[in-house]
This record gives sequence, structure tokens and C-alpha cells, in this order.
Amino acid sequence: MAASPGTRTSGSKMSARLRWFKRARTADYLLAFSVASASLPVVGKSLEPLGGVTAMSVWGARHMPQIVASTAKSWFTPGIGTVRKREREQTREVSDAALRGVVSARDLDIDWPEPEQAPPFWKALQHRRNIYRSGVRYGSDPAQVLDVWRRQELPDVPAPVLIYVPGGAWVHGSRLLQGYALLSHLAEQGWVCLSIDYRVAPHNRWPRHIVDVKTAISWAHANVDKFGGDRNFVAVAGASAGGHLAALAGLTGNTAGDREYAEKLPAGADTSVDAVVGIYGRYDWQDRSTPERVAFVDFLERVVVGRSLRRHRDLYRKASPIARVHADAPPFLVVHGSADTVIPVEQARSFADRLRAVSRSKVGYLELPGAGHGFDMTDGARTGAVSTAIGLFLNQIHRDRATIGSKRVI
Repeated sequence: MAASPGTRTSGSKMSARLRWFKRARTADYLLAFSVASASLPVVGKSLEPLGGVTAMSVWGARHMPQIVASTAKSWFTPGIGTVRKREREQTREVSDAALRGVVSARDLDIDWPEPEQAPPFWKALQHRRNIYRSGVRYGSDPAQVLDVWRRQELPDVPAPVLIYVPGGAWVHGSRLLQGYALLSHLAEQGWVCLSIDYRVAPHNRWPRHIVDVKTAISWAHANVDKFGGDRNFVAVAGASAGGHLAALAGLTGNTAGDREYAEKLPAGADTSVDAVVGIYGRYDWQDRSTPERVAFVDFLERVVVGRSLRRHRDLYRKASPIARVHADAPPFLVVHGSADTVIPVEQARSFADRLRAVSRSKVGYLELPGAGHGFDMTDGARTGAVSTAIGLFLNQIHRDRATIGSKRVI
């Protein structure tokens, strides 16, 4: 007699649980415990941060050896101070070179900001003066909130819009302190910027992260005019995990969106973007060609996705921006440091090469000599120039779109 559907379902669940117990490690048990405890009545919500702390610990355990080794090498390498000084002094030169052919030569003829000694996060309070409204809801979940960055006074014409997606290894999605230098710079130039929070693992498995980013984009198209923004020009940027999410959102807009993402959004939601900036992002979720990438995929399987690459290869492919590049991709600027030990620069180089080979839009690639992960929060010598470069890129794309729109009207 054939087994009933219910029996087969129960058997497959039991088999999956046995496989999990067979491969589970201490961290997996801690994550499972934290997720289960968060569902408890009354006290569950207060226990939810335990899952994030555990997940960040798992991430740290995987990357700490590379970080420690790199730090030790930088301390004990003879002449490293001179090398670092020379690399920092190249920031304006390489920024200018990266934008040649993407931004007009006239706009590149500027006085670049002088390098600063203090780390950018020391100026957080100064930057926060450009926050116009805080804690605006863009969705129904408590995590779906954003800050609006803009000048108090804006011109009568709608301002271009940038959505900023913070990083945090997909287990920490807080807008606090992230992107402040860039957001402040653009706000002072007349942009309306939206810095978002989003749901994170382990309590929220993939693809809720990208669904939240797309929800924020849809919200901007429908509502940003209330804050002086142009609903018809929305760009997206992000750093680290946020760079991955920004790139994926840009490559899966309305014309190339996926059914599994779209069906989780309101009917008719507009998730298109006009430009993308990826800052030290992760663009490939499938490649296991190096020990670092093997450890990264293992982290995704255990913490972020909760499913194995071997059994769900298509899910990982669809989550990889490098696999989603197409001819109609929006303009991209990819920014990465050559000394990044968390996400090696080869990932950014491959992604930029793929964009240039396939996309019909403008593609800029800015590689910062000697810069590491999170340089925009720790390295004042580079952050001002990079914020300026990103602003030049975005303003050029905005002008290009305005010109195309004018020709269409004529």
C-alpha cells in the first residue's frame, strides 16, 4: 500500500531533523535555542536580541582569524606606515580616475576634500543634524522603519532620492552610525535620503531581508514626495551586507523581479531603482573556491538562509547579484578596498567586470588602495573623498535621467 501524503510529509520532516542533528554544531544549538526562546509568550520579545548576538558571534568566529592575521601583519611589516600614508594619498587620484568616462570631465574639475585624521564616527552628532525625521514606518513590521535625511529647506522642484541599506552580515540591520558621512554629504547637496532598518537572521531567514529593501523602495515611490523627494528618481546604496542587498534590489526591479519576492509585496508595488552604489559588498553566494568563501557559505547555510547550498542551489543563485546581471541593469558604482579581509576585493572586481560585459548602463569601479572593511566609519583620510565620488556619480546619473525625460517630452 502506498504511503499517504501526510505520512510522506512527516517522514521527510523527520529525515530533515535527523540530518540537522547529524551536522549541527554548538553554535547551531545556541541559535536554535535563541530562536525558540524568542517565541515564548510575554518574555519572548525581550529574548530576541540573544539570537542576534549569537549570530554575530558565529560570524566573528569565522572571520576573526583573517582579521587578526592581517592586523598582526600590518603591525610588524617594516615600513608599513610609509606604505599606508602613500596609499591614503592616492584616494583622490583613484577616485577621479574611477569616474572618468562615467562623470563629465567638467564636474570632476573640483577641489576634493582634504583627508581628516579623526575617524568619521567621531562626527556622528554633527552628521545627525541632517536627519529631518526619524523612525518613519515604511511597513507593518516593527523593524521596518527609516530616517529621512535632508536639508530643512529644499528647492521647489522634487529632490532626487537615495535609499541607504546598512550592513551587518544579514544578522544586524541597524541604521545607527552607518553611512552617516555619505548621507550627510548628499543631504547638504539637496538630496532626500532614506536610511532604513530591516529584519535580520536568525529570527528572520532569507529572503525577508531583500523583501524589506524592496518594500522600502516601493514605499519611497509612493510616499517620498511628502518629504520633498522625487518619486520618479530613486537610487539605492548599501555597505557590506547592505551592498549585497542594494545590488540585488537593483538587478531585480520591476522588469526582472522574481515571483517569490514580488508575491510578498503589495500588488503593483514599484521596486525599480535608477542607480546602485555597492560599498564593500558581497556579490556571490555560490562560489566556494577559497577557504574564505567556504566559511562564508557555511555561515549562510547555518545562520542566514537555514538551507544548504547543495539542496537549494537555485535559491543561492537567485540571491547572488553576480548571477543576476542583465543588459537592462541600472547604472552601478562599485566601491571596495584592496585590503578588505572580510570580503576580499576579488569579489568586487569580478562583479564589476561582469557588469561591464553585460550591462548597457554606466558602470564605475573604485578600488581604494590599502582600504579595509568599514573604512567609511573608521578612516577619515578616505571617507570624504569617497562620499564626494559617490555624490558625483549619483548627480551625473540624475542629470542623465532628467535629460532623457526632457527629450521624451519634446
